[in-house]
Amino acid sequence: MTDEEMVLLALRDPASFGHIIDRYEAPLARYILRLGVKQPEDREDVLQEIFIKVYRNLHGFDTGLKFSSWIYRIAHNEAISWFRKQNVRPEGHLIADSDEILGLVRTREDDQEVQFDTSVNADTVRTALNQLDRKYKDVLILRYFEHLEYEEISDVLKIPVGSVGTLIHRGKQQLRDRIDTDHIRV
Repeated sequence: MTDEEMVLLALRDPASFGHIIDRYEAPLARYILRLGVKQPEDREDVLQEIFIKVYRNLHGFDTGLKFSSWIYRIAHNEAISWFRKQNVRPEGHLIADSDEILGLVRTREDDQEVQFDTSVNADTVRTALNQLDRKYKDVLILRYFEHLEYEEISDVLKIPVGSVGTLIHRGKQQLRDRIDTDHIRV
């Protein structure tokens, strides 16, 4: 069943909303963890708020759009609201995704200035990623950890698709520079 079919089913039969929760609970929990909601109890609270908002606003979802972009946008907003309520700065957290992000910071064959050691760990990547500007960190997490396409990232962050590409490019460069400048060996 596609996301859009699940939405239509949940609109007809509210008891079917559980299918949406089943599909999105783990990915959204992982996403808000990466954004910095570290404590399990806090993640549960944020997830609950996300699904309450989704349920309340499901009738307003435009089935011509991608549901995943819409729900990730709600998750993003709820995480930011949680940070504001807590008056804390989001730090983000990566769980064993260092191999995934390594591919985006490795230099090309024609760029030999920085050599990367393949024994990077998640803490090293997390440290470098957390030092990036929020706008770059957000697009890199959505693209490389949540595996969203540029159009979906555009929908989640409410920015033009062209800006997504620019932010990803600049974010990767900042990450490379941060790793090189801080002498973080990856």
